[in-house]
Amino acid sequence: MIFDWDGTLSDSTGRIVDSMRMAAAYVGLRVAPDSDIQNIIGLGLPEAIQTVWPEITIEQMPLMREAYARCFVYDSSVPMALFPGATDMLAKLSEQGRQLAVATGKSRKGLDRILADLDMTAAFHFTRCADETQSKPHPLMLSQILEAAGVSAKEALMVGDTTYDLQMAATIGMATVGMSHGAHDENRLQACGPEVICHSIDELSNWIEIHG
Repeated sequence: MIFDWDGTLSDSTGRIVDSMRMAAAYVGLRVAPDSDIQNIIGLGLPEAIQTVWPEITIEQMPLMREAYARCFVYDSSVPMALFPGATDMLAKLSEQGRQLAVATGKSRKGLDRILADLDMTAAFHFTRCADETQSKPHPLMLSQILEAAGVSAKEALMVGDTTYDLQMAATIGMATVGMSHGAHDENRLQACGPEVICHSIDELSNWIEIHG
């Protein structure tokens, strides 16, 4: 079972938007609507920045990436936490012997830091990050996880809150579950053909228990 991180397990959408806004101001980029920033959550950081600010220069890109990382870790005051029930659900799935993975647009450094802070490094058998493979919606990170786990796409499930999550899974024939509490709204998720749209971690946990 493969999970996206931001907006799926972690209630971090607001912090990402705030950090992007702060970083853009530091670099001197134009003010972008929050909706534009929220729309790119899930992409790799360079792809996300380029999508919102296509006018960014080669010289500004590393400054923007560094500023975003600093703002996310240190400067933003927007709270961030796992969604209620996420820890218990993951523990339950692990006890059932399921292989758990994370496929995220975060950097390897960023994901490792958060997992360590939450004492969850051992909670997942496999993790793939956008800076060590191709960004969503390309399915390479999923293919790499499946190969490492020794399972086929038909034997796996992708759980995510964005169309990027659902599209990359659909490309390789993997079933999906959409989470409505993240970055993309329910109508957009529904258009990607998920098995179900869940509105909370408890709802997701119950659906998994019923449907496997």
